[in-house]
Amino acid sequence: MTNHTTVQRVLNNNVVVANQFNGEEVILIGKGIGFGKKKGEQIAEGTVEKVYRLEDASTQEQYKQLLPQLNEEFIVFMNHIMHHIETRMESKLNEHVHIALTDHIAFAVKRLGEGLDFKNPFLLEIQSLYPKEYEVAEEVVRMIDDWLGYQLPDGEIGFIAIHIHSAITDKKVAEINQNSELIQQLTTVIEGQLFIQIDRQSVDYHRLVQHLRRAIERAHKQEGLGGRNKLDEVLKEEYPLCYNLSWKLIKIMQQKLQKPVDEAEAIYLTIHLQRLIS
Repeated sequence: MTNHTTVQRVLNNNVVVANQFNGEEVILIGKGIGFGKKKGEQIAEGTVEKVYRLEDASTQEQYKQLLPQLNEEFIVFMNHIMHHIETRMESKLNEHVHIALTDHIAFAVKRLGEGLDFKNPFLLEIQSLYPKEYEVAEEVVRMIDDWLGYQLPDGEIGFIAIHIHSAITDKKVAEINQNSELIQQLTTVIEGQLFIQIDRQSVDYHRLVQHLRRAIERAHKQEGLGGRNKLDEVLKEEYPLCYNLSWKLIKIMQQKLQKPVDEAEAIYLTIHLQRLIS
């Protein structure tokens, strides 16, 4: 930021679109930064709390359209939320999260005010799949609760964790949700085939879902584990139930992902499955 930054457009008292000295257009957030400002006026550096460059033109336009619809205090509050997430995750966030998460939380607050509560069917899977993101999302929900004066439903922790994971991995929220749904489906098949109820808080369950997540990611990237080996035949003979189930899971993944899954996944899946019943 320099004192050559000038107002291009005032979105509200706390947000302005500005031009920097090099001609770059940015979005600036700060308490009262837009109050009484007119196009072409310079912006004092000390009034700027956050600079959003939003290099993608469509993302920037979406953000410009979203901000005027929101409470001005909420925009400043969301700036603090984003800073908290970046600090706790020790990672720069994908710029699109400023739109996606802001819009999601604003809609969640609106729903709550209308007495609507959207359940999150993948909450336990998300907690095991993305423990750090889930922990930070819990903190974010507590911050929102304190700001609102009433509580968001627990399901929002999972939704926010997904947005955080999306922001640090550059994966689309839809893809992450599809993977969570697939893992839940696979878990249900496992329980049905092995006649067990898996403890979602157990270490073995955590290891299983982490392996399933990595297997799905490897399928997306078309990465392999090095092919089948002698251990494959040993597991097939020693643990036929879990070995056959592992192949059933691989076929489900292939069908849902519409991608081949490395045959060597069966070895590691068999080991994880056997742990569940040993």
